[in-house]
Amino acid sequence: MSPLATCANPGRQTIEHRILEAAEEDFAQAGFAGARTAAIAARAGIPKANLHYYFKTKEALYRAVLDRILSLWLSETDIIRAEVAPAFALEHYIRAKMVLAMTHPQASRVFAHEILHGAPHIKDYLRTELRRLVAAKSRVIEGWVAAGLMAPIDPPHLFFTIWAATQTYADFDSQVCAVLGVRHLDAAHQTRAADHVVTLILRGCGLANAPKTRPFAARRPRKATIARGARRPVR
Repeated sequence: MSPLATCANPGRQTIEHRILEAAEEDFAQAGFAGARTAAIAARAGIPKANLHYYFKTKEALYRAVLDRILSLWLSETDIIRAEVAPAFALEHYIRAKMVLAMTHPQASRVFAHEILHGAPHIKDYLRTELRRLVAAKSRVIEGWVAAGLMAPIDPPHLFFTIWAATQTYADFDSQVCAVLGVRHLDAAHQTRAADHVVTLILRGCGLANAPKTRPFAARRPRKATIARGARRPVR
């Protein structure tokens, strides 16, 4: 079924969303090898046979979960454009990644599981689409540097730094909470963490005092439309 047909059928879309939410929880806890479609179906509140109507195999479901995660993460790079002030673009991107880490911690853990096991399901994607995206956004950053708008930095490694600094609050939340002496990160802790990461990275880019033109407003995470049987996982 095409994405258009899926969008035109809200009932189907709702069921797929429930399945993907349940699968994300299970894959985050058990990884691909340990997760079971029967448990995912039970968590989603549907018979196992219904789950396999939408996603024929566990691998197809896993790829759809990864696709949704990476689509959400990558959509936030849209702000990194030549015509946007670098301080505003980077702050927006960092804060958006922090919001996703705090509100979708299981998504980050699914991705971490995949990477720690050698990225067997998304290695081709990382080598092609993600590499091209990082190269394109790196050219934007190089343009800002050439124009004297920010300090010289290594753009790909800037992305690695942002990813590590933001996703640690999802992947290692138990450690963060233990060190801070709290049971969970409330809104005040989340704001404090985001402010710290933004300040640290903007200072490193020579943008600590740069005008940002307008305040950041986090966008509500978008639901990615998944075509049944689609194999392209799209951080």
